[in-house]
Amino acid sequence: MNVSCDLFCAVVDNLGDAGVCWRLARQLAREHGWQVRLWIDDIAPLCGMRPGIDARHDRQLADGVEIRRWTSPFPAVEPAQVVVEAFACELPAAYVAAMARRPPVWINLEYLTAEDWVSGCHGMASPHASLPLVKHFFSPGFTAGTGGLIHELDADFHGDRPHEEFTVSLFCYDNPALPRLLDAWAGGVAPVNCLVAAGAPRRQVESWLGEAFPVGAATRRGQLALSALPFLPQAGYDRLLGGCDLNFVRGEDSFVRAQWAQRPFVWQIYPQAENAHGEKLEAFLSLYGAGLDGTAKDAVGAFWRAWNDTGDIAASWPDMYAALPALAAHAVPWAARLARLGNLAENLARFCLERL
Repeated sequence: MNVSCDLFCAVVDNLGDAGVCWRLARQLAREHGWQVRLWIDDIAPLCGMRPGIDARHDRQLADGVEIRRWTSPFPAVEPAQVVVEAFACELPAAYVAAMARRPPVWINLEYLTAEDWVSGCHGMASPHASLPLVKHFFSPGFTAGTGGLIHELDADFHGDRPHEEFTVSLFCYDNPALPRLLDAWAGGVAPVNCLVAAGAPRRQVESWLGEAFPVGAATRRGQLALSALPFLPQAGYDRLLGGCDLNFVRGEDSFVRAQWAQRPFVWQIYPQAENAHGEKLEAFLSLYGAGLDGTAKDAVGAFWRAWNDTGDIAASWPDMYAALPALAAHAVPWAARLARLGNLAENLARFCLERL
């Protein structure tokens, strides 16, 4: 069925929101044949993720997706058959009024969480207060009764091993635990090769070094070798994850990719007011740790909490390092378990087609 879809994205987390929406838009277009317009208020984050996208253009086509700049006032366009508002972004009032004339399947794509309430809310309908419209909540997730996770058919995580020594990729928000971890690695007994992502990670490492650390630079402090990576397109980042022994990831998009890469990983969750992110971290640790023995489960929990500002990162590193073989073995069946849920685009397409 030839389906038109408007996907709306308001960029908040710079890379995360844009990354999730671009992957979903691209997959719906390429794998399901949908006519997708991605309305995004900041095109710049997409430019590095998919070379060829130009932030100067308000309207362009890439990978079968029509990319449109979300401007105010919003242009007078005919709403699509399926309307997806990502992460509760508020649709333009004029567009909602136009939707009421020919109601589409209206989806609110929720943020990812492992909390128990998700399966109970996934797919719920919410009638509009004054218009003949119904919004459905669609929740990504890790368990049955959710929408699953984004996973494209052409995703490639078979990265080459960049070095023979133990290699980590570092992608994080500003993190007060990072300097102590770098100290621990530099003064440790085993060599660590750290591939530092562009942006906040590189700037923090540069501050720790006390000297310039531009993209392309490489340096060593004790047992720690550091390399400053350029910004990688999404496909290149996926391959990087697949080629490392341990991946530090953040937010939602890279967090999901690390799980598909089937490698040990460390998650920095997006900080929220009143420690709401702490509950989400514990919910995932409980789910993910269920398949680990007690020693590895405790090591992961202690290290992840320390990385998220609750604990001693340096003191928890030796146990985390010792647990890596168990985590590497766990990563394969964990990814297989997630795959059995179906992928997010496939589940979303089926949900919408049933309502068209």
